[in-house]
Amino acid sequence: MSRPRVRPPTMITGPTDAGEPALRTPSTDARAVRIGVAPATRLEGDPAFTIAPPPEAGPGTSAAAAATAADGDPLLDGIPARARLHRFDGVRARLEEEGPAGSHRTAVLFGPVRVDRRRGTEVREVVVEGWRIEVELEPERRAVLRERARRGAGAASMGGPVEVRAIIPGRVVAVSVAPGDDVEAGQQILVVEAMKMQNELRSPREGSVERVGVAVGDTIDVGDLLVVIR
Repeated sequence: MSRPRVRPPTMITGPTDAGEPALRTPSTDARAVRIGVAPATRLEGDPAFTIAPPPEAGPGTSAAAAATAADGDPLLDGIPARARLHRFDGVRARLEEEGPAGSHRTAVLFGPVRVDRRRGTEVREVVVEGWRIEVELEPERRAVLRERARRGAGAASMGGPVEVRAIIPGRVVAVSVAPGDDVEAGQQILVVEAMKMQNELRSPREGSVERVGVAVGDTIDVGDLLVVIR
């Protein structure tokens, strides 16, 4: 097989209506997965999206949801996607999509999965009709928590208290500050061990430590409150 080409900028979108972009509907399905282009091959205009299996029909399921479940369409950003992935083996597959102009088939090759220990996500190389892309996969619920954990950085510019939250699961091996301590931007405040690697957490801003929510030996998960800086 010839060497895969490096792809041009790509826009990944969901179903549309009358030419308008689909509205993102965050999924609460525990089976949902957030997929985005990994940093190594990411280009401007490459948004992340959420894909989930069809909703399971139950006593409280609406007629529309029940019809979707019966049809078996996966949900792309909460909207049924007329697509099927047919796997031939562990590497080769074909994506079949149904649209107004008829069906479209796309050849896909899947590479091995590796773990990005720094980001706590899975990364997989995918070759789509010769274009090489690295995609990043993460459970949707964890991705939402990760986004919440990063919101404190925006609050820093407005002078309010900043909540430093965990963006990876792990164990606290060092706490370098205490309530009342003054800290500089970039100063180490915690050390978290995750996947046999120690990760330093640094203060996102100058200020005073208002609260320390963890102690050495504590096990933390994504979104847990670690330190509050004012």
